[in-house]
Amino acid sequence: MQIALEAHERGTGFGDFTARQTMVLRNRHGQESRRDVRIKILEVDDDGDRSMFVFDQPRDVKGTAFLVHAHRTEPDDQWLYLPALKRVKRISSSNRSGSFMGSEFAYEDMTAQAVEKFTYKYLRDEACGELTCSVTERTPVEKGSGYSRQVVWHDRDALRIWKVEYYDRKDEHLKTLEIADYQQYLDQYWFAGTMTMMNHLTGKSTVLNWSDYEFQTGLDDGDFTQTSLRRAR
Repeated sequence: MQIALEAHERGTGFGDFTARQTMVLRNRHGQESRRDVRIKILEVDDDGDRSMFVFDQPRDVKGTAFLVHAHRTEPDDQWLYLPALKRVKRISSSNRSGSFMGSEFAYEDMTAQAVEKFTYKYLRDEACGELTCSVTERTPVEKGSGYSRQVVWHDRDALRIWKVEYYDRKDEHLKTLEIADYQQYLDQYWFAGTMTMMNHLTGKSTVLNWSDYEFQTGLDDGDFTQTSLRRAR
């Protein structure tokens, strides 16, 4: 748990940021579809972050928006705005393991993982590329999680996450997340440029390409309400 706590401490204090994301969905035959997403994140003292994802392209998902009020100990609050229906749909705790917008990321994968929502076990240190990583196992505390456990690789120097293996409720190796292209911002914070989630059961994958990070843009709580979710364009 100490590794997770220290990694969390090093990653907090940026205030807020906006970014862009290209989501590339690949089926088992390698055919691709792409989605363009705008993202806003706000840190909240003594609680989880606020997050907003707004889809700009393609046309069939344009205007769809996803809002998360993450919490450190309680289940996250999540809402999805569907412009075709002109209504906000609340994502229940029992649906958090479902696919987010047809991707290999589940709803529960779409926010930073709060330290308090897992129990931890140190496994080993090993080489990961040119770095040395500490490998830990974390087990979700929430009963609604789609995972029985996750195995996480943090590098020992900057405590960045490079890989996560996800095991389903039957304890089968369901997915692997690989993270790359880290860059440092504000001379302190490391953020990834690429996240690749591979589903080992279906052969499908999703790549998230992050760009255009801008920090301390003046976001506040009013940018992360259900009203702002409806107005996100």
